[in-house]
Amino acid sequence: MEHPLQAWRDTLEELGVMGLVREPAQAAPTETVAVAAPPPARQPVAPPAPAPALRPAAYAPPMDPIGCPTPEAVAGATTLQDLQVAIQGCLACPLGPGRLKFVFGEGDPRAQLMFVGEGPGRDEDLQGRPFVGKAGELLDKMIGALGLRRDQTYIANVVKCRPPDNRTPAPEEARACLGYLQRQIELIRPAVIVTLGATPLRELVGVSEGITRVRGQWKRVVVGGREIPVMPTFHPAYVLRQYTQDVRRAVWEDLQAAKAWADKAQEG
Repeated sequence: MEHPLQAWRDTLEELGVMGLVREPAQAAPTETVAVAAPPPARQPVAPPAPAPALRPAAYAPPMDPIGCPTPEAVAGATTLQDLQVAIQGCLACPLGPGRLKFVFGEGDPRAQLMFVGEGPGRDEDLQGRPFVGKAGELLDKMIGALGLRRDQTYIANVVKCRPPDNRTPAPEEARACLGYLQRQIELIRPAVIVTLGATPLRELVGVSEGITRVRGQWKRVVVGGREIPVMPTFHPAYVLRQYTQDVRRAVWEDLQAAKAWADKAQEG
């Protein structure tokens, strides 16, 4: 005998009801997704240490008497012309190899009034003459205002070769040239020296105070056994930069005092 539930099932299948009943779906297995670990934090990398700066090799002057004139050759020159011949090939300091022309100095070899500046500039290096640029033009006007011509004075510098970029001569450069300037002074025997700017005052006279503080105040320098009065004043290049009435008046007063002393010495 057929089971009653079987008959019921058969009836439902005929009606299509059983086909509409779905067995519950099994849950799909969860897929495991591997999550990549975050990259490790980058540690700051120190920049490479700069290579140590190479110091320029110390300048080695030549040993021959032309490139490095001896004190005996300088002292043995009895005229300015002889002195110029003896030292014009000088390479005793680093300025020598870089020059275009050796700027010895010029003027009256028996001048009562001598001007000493710092060193040649571009125009002086080209021409081989001191104070021929804009500052030189102003110096010429100052000399003319005193009733003198340029060639009635003597004009020289502490160093005879142009420093790069017109910078102040280094102490060792000034020392290498100072003996030449002192011999020029010995041969000229000026009554008065006018120092133009701080460098000749410091290197020739030994006064390191600022030029603004000491200009117009008489100083002394002993050269060749002679004591020579020195009038410090501003460099003409400074006057051009600070072209005020006060600066121009100060320089004019300094030059007048120097000229008066030179006149007095000549009269005596």
